[in-house]
Amino acid sequence: MIRPATSADVDEILQVTAACAKTMIANGIYQWNEHYPSRAAFEEDIKRNELYIYTQKERILGTVVVSTLKDEIYEEITWLTPSDARCIYIHRLAVHPEAQGQGIAQQMMQFAEDYAREKGFASIRLDTFSKNERNNVFYTKRGYQKLDPVYFPKQSEFPFYCYELVL
Repeated sequence: MIRPATSADVDEILQVTAACAKTMIANGIYQWNEHYPSRAAFEEDIKRNELYIYTQKERILGTVVVSTLKDEIYEEITWLTPSDARCIYIHRLAVHPEAQGQGIAQQMMQFAEDYAREKGFASIRLDTFSKNERNNVFYTKRGYQKLDPVYFPKQSEFPFYCYELVL
């Protein structure tokens, strides 16, 4: 089940993202660290009603932010849709390592894509770490087009690739 997250969910969400970070680091993927994702980021997502969780038997197994907020770093990107288009931005998609490979990320992305279509958005935009090959393949297979790189110095010296799906 996918539902909006509440403040009461934040501790468990942080357990999911910490488990993901630990697994990625163990696999040589330095995408998330002690700075990101943060409690403050998730609390802001909840205030904007943009954080969703995937639950199974009352346990949070996944999380995704479906946002209308365009980060400043995205201003320099050449997107497929016009800069004034109504777009959705996906952030912090995570599935607990114990539940990966069960289609949960696919379901969460389908949820976000359906939401964007129903609300009349022009496209969905996101970024993912260049060294996370699994994520890059995941988004490409869903029809997202790889665009320009962006850099998040607090996270990595390597770029994050931007992707966009025109709806």
